Amino acid sequence: MVKISGVILTFNEERNIARCIESIQSVVDEIVVVDSFSTDNTEEICKSYGVRFVQYAFEGYIEQKNRGLSLATYDYVLSLDADEALSSELIESVKQIKQNWTNDGYTMNRLTNYCGTWIHHSGWYPDRKMRLLDRRKGEWAGMNPHDKFLPAAGATKKFIKGDILHYSYYTFAEHKAQVEKFADIASRALHQKGIRSNILKIIYKPIARFIRTYFMKAGFLDGKEGFIIACMTAKASYLRYLKLYYLGK
Repeated sequence: MVKISGVILTFNEERNIARCIESIQSVVDEIVVVDSFSTDNTEEICKSYGVRFVQYAFEGYIEQKNRGLSLATYDYVLSLDADEALSSELIESVKQIKQNWTNDGYTMNRLTNYCGTWIHHSGWYPDRKMRLLDRRKGEWAGMNPHDKFLPAAGATKKFIKGDILHYSYYTFAEHKAQVEKFADIASRALHQKGIRSNILKIIYKPIARFIRTYFMKAGFLDGKEGFIIACMTAKASYLRYLKLYYLGK
């Protein structure tokens, strides 16, 4: 049986962190919480569960997740965000893997709860993630704010049953604020990579995103929430390329 480190990132997650910790307690051998100097009760809640609580200034999602890997005691890591938790089926899958670890990484679907409704389409599901992994066989990469674990060449992976339950937004206002925040981060990341925007991109990119989310990804099957998500996805694209346009100026 291998030993697994659970690594969780936090910043002002007092309403989510207890659920996250409780969902992984039965499958990990330690829990490391990497906090970005929360100002709410996150620290107190974490310490009440006896986890290892460390704080570092936030430099980016990718950077913080790689820091979490380096802080883990064991090479086998279960990585979650504070607003995520394991479904009962996924807990059983992880327990089986712990008994017989045969691959370098394991992927699973992520099911998102949006304002109290589980979203099964809109490009949000199945949202496959690699969160159970051997840290020696890859690293966190991608483009902030959207991180992903990048396996090393030749690394093996396997899909397992069960969902990561993602409690994304409790209100529309939270979604709106996050869209604006992520658009700022993404536009700066694109600019640093030498990507530029123009008026044409500002117009057609949002339209294309709406069509893809609502029609091609069957967002209409998610009801009014699907329509809202499609609209906000389009707005995110608009803001990202608008901000990128002005950065280029």
